[in-house]
Amino acid sequence: MHVERIIVVDTNVFVAAVRSAKGSNRDILRLCLNYRCEPLMGTSLFLEFEDVMGRESLFRECPISSRERDNLFRAFLSVCRWTHVYYSWRPNLGDEGDNHVLELALAGGAQTIVTNNIKDFKGGELAFPEVRILRPNEFIKETSWPR
Repeated sequence: MHVERIIVVDTNVFVAAVRSAKGSNRDILRLCLNYRCEPLMGTSLFLEFEDVMGRESLFRECPISSRERDNLFRAFLSVCRWTHVYYSWRPNLGDEGDNHVLELALAGGAQTIVTNNIKDFKGGELAFPEVRILRPNEFIKETSWPR
């Protein structure tokens, strides 16, 4: 197994991937499930995923059933590296709910946070230039997916 990058996949990427069978969001999941990327998972992000996955209104027009969504989520979790966050950096991002995503990336040594909401990660009081914030399509271009 060869992993090219350690990443954090934001919940909005997973939801978009589940809601559409095509596109760069789905490609991010494929990269993870094919061991091309190692996604990190921590307690706060897991709880956010569970909350979002339980919102049936988000998946009304979803091409896959609730059971298939659950199976996909379990498959995704099976390739994630559980990471404990021992230090709260509190970068004070515009959306308080995103601080834990950046803290997870720092704790696990992720090079990239993949999100559809890059604006939410700008303007924090602390800067961490070693962690890049990229949209799924930008990340896919960089990885030359598919190979």
